[in-house]
Amino acid sequence: MIPLRQTWPEDFARRYREKGYWRGETFSGFLRQRAAEHPDATAIVQGERRWSYAELLARAEAAAAGYLKAGLKPGDRVVVQLPNIAEFFSAVFGLFRAGMIPLYALPAHRITEIAHFARKSEASGYIIAGRYEGFDYRDLARALRAEVPAVQHVIVAADDAAEFTPLATEADASLALPPDPPSSDVAFIQISGGSTGLSKLIPRTHDDYIYSFRASNEICGVTPESVFLVALPAAHNFPMSSPGHMGALHAGATVVLSPSPSPDAAFPLIAKEKVTITGLVPPLALLWMQAAPATPHDISSLEVLLVGGAKFTPEVARRVRPTLGCTLQQVFGMAEGLVNYTRLDDSEEIITTCQGRPISPDDEVLVVDDLGNPAPEGEPGYLLARGPYTIRGYHNDEAANARSFTSDGFYRTGDIVRRLPGGYLEVQGRAGDHINRAGEKISAEEIEDHLLAHPSVFDVAIVSIPDEFLGERSCAFVIPQGEKPKGAALKAWMRTRGIAEFKVPDQIVFVEQFATTAAGKVSRKELRARLRAEFLEKQD
Repeated sequence: MIPLRQTWPEDFARRYREKGYWRGETFSGFLRQRAAEHPDATAIVQGERRWSYAELLARAEAAAAGYLKAGLKPGDRVVVQLPNIAEFFSAVFGLFRAGMIPLYALPAHRITEIAHFARKSEASGYIIAGRYEGFDYRDLARALRAEVPAVQHVIVAADDAAEFTPLATEADASLALPPDPPSSDVAFIQISGGSTGLSKLIPRTHDDYIYSFRASNEICGVTPESVFLVALPAAHNFPMSSPGHMGALHAGATVVLSPSPSPDAAFPLIAKEKVTITGLVPPLALLWMQAAPATPHDISSLEVLLVGGAKFTPEVARRVRPTLGCTLQQVFGMAEGLVNYTRLDDSEEIITTCQGRPISPDDEVLVVDDLGNPAPEGEPGYLLARGPYTIRGYHNDEAANARSFTSDGFYRTGDIVRRLPGGYLEVQGRAGDHINRAGEKISAEEIEDHLLAHPSVFDVAIVSIPDEFLGERSCAFVIPQGEKPKGAALKAWMRTRGIAEFKVPDQIVFVEQFATTAAGKVSRKELRARLRAEFLEKQD
């Protein structure tokens, strides 16, 4: 297998250790420590199920032994596709305890994405739910094994595992578990939002990621008395680490799992479990504010609402405190590293008008113009970052690394920002051909490639269109060939391509041709910009 690495230059690594950012902690180590300190404290709540820290540790060790018994080995990569259920945590911490590497997939992903993750990571295992919300993940596992035979081990977190291996829930004392790995090792793999094609793989180390949520806890006021609601999918970077469920568990707090981020699902949980903090993307925050005045549930325990994943407009941000009765904390970050927060004691003006400032004193932020020169203070520019929890490279992707990282290690985020006094950032948008639909990052190129496979599509361009609820929606401009298909039929056909539902275009517009330059050529980026402008002009 291609080795998994995430390496900082030694002088940087030494400085991060000396300053106490990297403390030699591992995921397995901190869970053991919390279970020793607070064995009876509640760690995980899912419906009527309540796991203490001691029980979470025991279940993780049982899962670890089960993986080894099934034939997985330390160092193996395992795709994890689980919804917001308690077994997400026993499965993942079990992988950490067995020295294996989780790769986090979302419940919405389908065979196209899952097969890509498995191939690119050289995975040998796959952990799934059985049937969840009407979808049978065991069928997806069968399709994956047919397409990627190297995935030999399928573990099912359900009573009915069919022909696969059930997730172990009882310890096997005959199996010795390996020692913890060095904290500088890769702990897991995240997936990028991706501005081109399928997602890139992001290796994160124990050192860098634990620092990010440990520091987030301090900024967000998370203590052992906090109750964190996981409303978004648990595998997302935002609900995992900002401060997220991992931050909550590191603090010895309680994590409550919601099956859905809708007010109907979340508000009763906030009332019952006295939730104090949670995170949402802007469209869901808007939905919560619409529902809050009429809810019969007491949500007054909520102290902090983090909003991130896409820009939160000031007009809506100002309504959070009067409507939900809690403090808004804006978050702007990325799975590759850099995370910015407004602070709890910031003025209301700062909290509602910008997306925060970096976590760490050693986060280095550059805002540059088209030529790579520093943009004047207060002027928009491209955001570059490096620091103690910002990666230095993607896994097994030389082309992406050449595009995304400077020669001196700065990550080109693809975001356009303005730097404000005090180091705060205001997000202006994205530089690439990229759609941020309710916090889900969608590659225009990937969706175009799918639609171009349709026999009635001659050419297509996918663009983002502003949307009051979603932030951005996707619109497909299609030049048909032969008989023009129905838009609904094209959408239905897209759903047969084995992709996540959020990638199906929200809108399809048929056109006769695309405008070109005098030379008969136009870049895809310029074409998308023209189409977007023309569409918006017609809507006015």
